[in-house]
Amino acid sequence: MRILQRYMLREMTVNFIGVTVVLFAILFVNQVGAVLARAAQLQYQSGFVLELIGLGAAQNVAILLPIGLLLGIVLAFGRLYHDSEMAAAQACGVGVGRVAAAVWVLALPVTALIVLINFELAPRAAAAEAAMRDEALRASVTAPLAPGNFRSFAGGRIVVYARAADSHGDLAGVFVKRSDGAAIETTVASRAHYSLSSDGQSETITLYDGQRLEGIPGSTRYRIMRFDEQLIPIRTPDSTRRVQRVDEMSTAQLLDSGNPKLRAELQWRLGLPIMTLVLTALAVPLGRLRPRQGRYAHVWIAVLVFALYANLALAARTWLEHGKIAADLGLWWVHALFLAATVTSIALPKLQRTWRARRSAS
Repeated sequence: MRILQRYMLREMTVNFIGVTVVLFAILFVNQVGAVLARAAQLQYQSGFVLELIGLGAAQNVAILLPIGLLLGIVLAFGRLYHDSEMAAAQACGVGVGRVAAAVWVLALPVTALIVLINFELAPRAAAAEAAMRDEALRASVTAPLAPGNFRSFAGGRIVVYARAADSHGDLAGVFVKRSDGAAIETTVASRAHYSLSSDGQSETITLYDGQRLEGIPGSTRYRIMRFDEQLIPIRTPDSTRRVQRVDEMSTAQLLDSGNPKLRAELQWRLGLPIMTLVLTALAVPLGRLRPRQGRYAHVWIAVLVFALYANLALAARTWLEHGKIAADLGLWWVHALFLAATVTSIALPKLQRTWRARRSAS
């Protein structure tokens, strides 16, 4: 590779890495907020939070690389054109071939990385995240009751509070609220014992020396019961009943299925590397600036193009999932549309020069 090509490759790589890191930081902050909100709602233990954040972010890295590459190339060429370095290079005989070689030296490894993430790493991360969510939910339910804190079970239908606990784990000053539709049941007991079954599938709270009140808020009909001992069984979530999501499935599973949702997922995984190649080709004419244009003049166009491309692909995926378009058409028409726009953008300057030459000759 010649000196000029290495120089251009370095400019594009630095901008690509910078843009991608910034986008990943934004994604990571959003992922942190989403996981913390879920953890607070479902009472995940702190040991699961960081891993869930990492697994969630890993699934979305692939979508950041095409926009990072597009903006990196546009920013690099914008600076080269703005500082007249491209004009000097072209005056020295540097043609489109040398420029394209430097661009594809960066684009092809990035595309290979997207293929690896989309086809292998992202499905594994999605499956691992789902398994860890189930484990975190089970751990939050099976964790010992801590005095002074409210704990909810069964999706919030059971709420337990204990004022104190002794060295053996028995609770004192216990309050329990259970809801079943409009009916509310509140129980207070002098002490309680919390136990987990040997198979880990259920828990039991045994209340001693207490009183239970049953009724509907706003109604005058209620019932009060006193007891010496009462059992409250709690069933832990059964992760084996969870339906596997399409983003957790391996690519081999998607290839063997005719289900529209699975075919849409497969075409999405195939489409992201294709999108990267199309956007790479489109980035070169987008990075071209006229004299006295600012170096960031075409950045907003690049962002708009990516947003339009990604949203059309997502819309086509939804249409394919619901059978609105044929599977053979699928997402391919979106790639064909932007590929045609790319070819037109690349050929447009030559067509303009030919038209001007014919006009001046006439």
